[in-house]
Amino acid sequence: MREEESGNYCRGGIAISRILNCRGIAVLPEHMGDERFAWLDQWVLRPDKDIVKTHGSESNVKEIYDKCDELGLDPDVVVLNQFTEFANYLVHRCVTGPSIEALFNSLPASGEKRLAAFIAGTGSAGTLAAGDYLKEKLGTKIVATEPLECPTMLQNRYGEHNIQGIGDKHIPLIQNVMNMDYVIGISDANSDLLNVPFNSDQGRSHLSQSGLARGVDLDALGHIGLSGLANIQSAIKLSKHLSLGSDDILVCVATDGAALYRSEMNNTIELQLKGSCQATDFAEIRGRALSGCEPAHVLELTSRERERIFNLEYYTWIEQRGVDVDDFDRRRDQGFWNGIAAQAGELDERIVQFNSDTGLRH
Repeated sequence: MREEESGNYCRGGIAISRILNCRGIAVLPEHMGDERFAWLDQWVLRPDKDIVKTHGSESNVKEIYDKCDELGLDPDVVVLNQFTEFANYLVHRCVTGPSIEALFNSLPASGEKRLAAFIAGTGSAGTLAAGDYLKEKLGTKIVATEPLECPTMLQNRYGEHNIQGIGDKHIPLIQNVMNMDYVIGISDANSDLLNVPFNSDQGRSHLSQSGLARGVDLDALGHIGLSGLANIQSAIKLSKHLSLGSDDILVCVATDGAALYRSEMNNTIELQLKGSCQATDFAEIRGRALSGCEPAHVLELTSRERERIFNLEYYTWIEQRGVDVDDFDRRRDQGFWNGIAAQAGELDERIVQFNSDTGLRH
């Protein structure tokens, strides 16, 4: 039996558990979107026991840790913590990063194009590892999106938010803070609102008529969930902050699609738009959440700011989780992270051997 925590890592782990014929337990906050729980209902072996809802929302990670500690007392339970599993970092640095590089290289060769920045929500910080690869190869800046309602890196503050997948009142152990370049704050009210025109028929019709989506496959907008919408807004803010031009390419990550947030969209329509969506509403949303994205809450990380964020991790990982101080501190050195990336070949060989031994490879 194995256990998983929160979000997409949780869903992926449950799916792998079924492939391996293991029982998987999903632990995630009770206020995550209804669609996540509906998906899990279809995949776990015993929905009444294998879906554990902890107190709070996206920001309440400590409650998940506490529940995992309780479950981990059972010797048959293996806890996989997405925030501490360095394989999570490694796979994004060694797979996601090169994939983005290949995508960038496939663009038409005109002008002096450069991959100026890679933008992702923090989440468990695995995806941000792609930025380490891109910075090494292409000099790309690494940008983390953070909810303004829970500005942990921006202001050492706490709070509740609804950009599901990012921002958890702590810094993941696998986050390479000392290599980051910017943190950008986005309000969950704006990502909630942008979900409506991007992922409703009326909204897409408005985008088409406005000319904003010229040359864009409108159906593809359905691949963008709340954190992806926040990353798009971060890209707009960064572009304005740095006065970027047409040769500066920004890559954002959409880690899940709008299908996971239909209930959230309905809540936004009901609560923020008073139950109806008119053309004037879509125009206001477009102006507020896209063209109105002024470069506020953009923090450029100096050496001192990186140290501040790194030191903030102490309270979670040393005081609460018992990580050794020397193990904690060695993550300041980029050589530590390069060493993790260097393990990819050996781990690939082990995976091939495991698949062969278990009959998963034919």
